[in-house]
Amino acid sequence: MKILKLLNKIFIIIISIFFLNLPKTYSEDKPIDIWNIDKKEIEENLENKEEIPGLNANQTTNSVDIFNSQLKKNNNLIEVDSSLDSKDIKLTGLYDPEDYGLKIDMWLNSNGDQLKYLFSNLSKKNLSDDAANLMNIILLTNSYLPEKNINKKDFLKIRSDWLIKHNDLELIEEYLVKNKILNLHPELSIYLVDKYLSNSELNKACDIFKKNSEPIQNEYLSKFNIYCLINDGKKEEAQLFFDLKKELGFNEKYFENKLNYLFGFINTADKTVSEDSILEFHLAHKTNPEFSFEPNENTNPLIWKYLSASNLLYRINEVDLNELDKIELIEYATHNKNYDEDELFEIYKRFQFNINQFLNIEDALKTLTNIESRALLYQRVLLESEVNKKIELIKILKELFIKDNLANAFDAKLRELLEKFELDQISSKNTSFYLNYINSEETKRKKIKYNDDLLHQSKLIKYFSGDYSQNKIEKDLNNFLKKIKKNKKYVLSKKDIILIESLKSDGINVDKKYSNLYEILDSEMPTDIQVMINNNEIASAILRIIEVIGQDKLETLDEDTLFFIISALNQLNIDIIRNDILLKVLPLKV
Repeated sequence: MKILKLLNKIFIIIISIFFLNLPKTYSEDKPIDIWNIDKKEIEENLENKEEIPGLNANQTTNSVDIFNSQLKKNNNLIEVDSSLDSKDIKLTGLYDPEDYGLKIDMWLNSNGDQLKYLFSNLSKKNLSDDAANLMNIILLTNSYLPEKNINKKDFLKIRSDWLIKHNDLELIEEYLVKNKILNLHPELSIYLVDKYLSNSELNKACDIFKKNSEPIQNEYLSKFNIYCLINDGKKEEAQLFFDLKKELGFNEKYFENKLNYLFGFINTADKTVSEDSILEFHLAHKTNPEFSFEPNENTNPLIWKYLSASNLLYRINEVDLNELDKIELIEYATHNKNYDEDELFEIYKRFQFNINQFLNIEDALKTLTNIESRALLYQRVLLESEVNKKIELIKILKELFIKDNLANAFDAKLRELLEKFELDQISSKNTSFYLNYINSEETKRKKIKYNDDLLHQSKLIKYFSGDYSQNKIEKDLNNFLKKIKKNKKYVLSKKDIILIESLKSDGINVDKKYSNLYEILDSEMPTDIQVMINNNEIASAILRIIEVIGQDKLETLDEDTLFFIISALNQLNIDIIRNDILLKVLPLKV
């Protein structure tokens, strides 16, 4: 029965490969004698039968020979077609240009040398969420690729590098699957499946291959795909592809040994543990019921993550407090987000200190190791009841983590402690520390409040969210300017001017009698950005804006910087992105 099932699968695959390789000149409605195609090749195969692994000589069939021949032919086609230059890549991305007021040709006028320079600078920055969101939009909007002084391969590498740095797995998966470009981005595809596997999300990793309709070209991804077939219960299909790989010269004893165990060909797999890839490490774990592994500082972060997600790291109650080197490794893993903060701080709570150490904490810290010092401080924080004294101890504890390059190990727990306090409880000397580390999501939940005494905070800003008709905004704007002109004490701020200029850019008419209320200097726009705008280098101009924003939140940018950013977007007619920025920086938040 197994042989019949295998031959049925082979026949189905032969037919599939045959149709994939039909000449393009055949039309769908033209009759074709499929049994007369490649007769010469079939006859040659019949004369030169090769034994297929898993079948003896008596079981070898004509179908198997045709299968081998066609797959070898198909593999050669894949190798020829693996070059990016052979693919006519025109449009790739996720978003519709109209969704953001962009154009499908926004990259075409950009100079590749300048793009490489900009991307090189941006790759060195830790962009704020605002800048990162803009980067996602500009890189993932469906558009023609740039052509001047940059090839498609280099540009796609830039896009891939950004997605890896940004580390949004759902976004990466959507990009690869929607565009059907698993083979086009092997580095990005490997990054995605490795990340899923390291998080112990094997099904998510394997789903990537199920959604892919093209033959896998990359060696590592093809191995991963074979393992996924086994994991999905499709051992015969996995065996077929693995045998084909061996026919084409594949020879990796480690991988073959683990697969033979999973196929059920051997009862015990080699106990060797490879750290060369997360897949090989995972196979060592899955083929050894008694698997154990002790990581160190040089262990691949993906393996650290895998150990954590698979509950293979040290358990709290198993950690000996005298083994400071082991606790140090746990701190290191926590800093890299491979170990839960709560687990680390539970270990700190197990340390024992005397009353004098709690009462004279500054003297005690001088005699303790750094690990013991962090444990003592954390316990003292838990015992302290006075708010500002507690915050001062938290501040010292954070500084100890930073000193040992472990800042991220005290991150979520820090916010958890600070969120128990209200701002009005905090003394002036602790306010800066408190605001710096309190959960930033709090500010995002603030509501907009309008202030009709200031133009840029008045209800006129509703226009940018689409809640104001053009006729009404024009009338109300001129009425507001009329009041300003009468009020000698009111001086138009830069944000007021930003609002007016944005409305004018949208065709809102401002009476000439108010034209002398403010003056715009030509020098306010950086020269290189203005040149990009004049040359219609849309994408380059936005990249420069992203570079300007950098690590800053939009709300913290000075008014002069905001002015030329909005001015640039006005000139480029990118109203949707502009409106989103205006609604972040103009209104009063409460």
